[in-house]
Amino acid sequence: MKGSCLCQSIAYEIDSIDMPVGHCHCRTCQKAHAAPFATTAGVMREHFRWLKGEEKLSSFESSPGKLRHFCSICGSHLLAERVNQPHVILRIATLDDDPGVAPQRHIWKSHDVPWLDYDNLPSYPEWPEQ
Repeated sequence: MKGSCLCQSIAYEIDSIDMPVGHCHCRTCQKAHAAPFATTAGVMREHFRWLKGEEKLSSFESSPGKLRHFCSICGSHLLAERVNQPHVILRIATLDDDPGVAPQRHIWKSHDVPWLDYDNLPSYPEWPEQ
């Protein structure tokens, strides 16, 4: 499966998703992604490779030992890692291909925002007509 950042300056490829896909509601993910949660999954390092643009990556140590890597041009967050772990934490929404798996869990729900409510809102397949 291939993935990329918004501006297409950085591209990567994975062989597999090796850990459950989940929605992380932690405050750090909320701030980093400007969203109520980030959908992530672990990918073993040997199953991940940069295809282009690795030199355009910027990193931020969001907590001790945890690096978040993002495009220095468009700001897309692509993955996070702790260098001593055998896997990286992929941002599933940056995949260009369908991963073929659905999220299996929510984590850090204690950080959930009170205004998040999908159940009682109208839903549109695209931008609603005015």
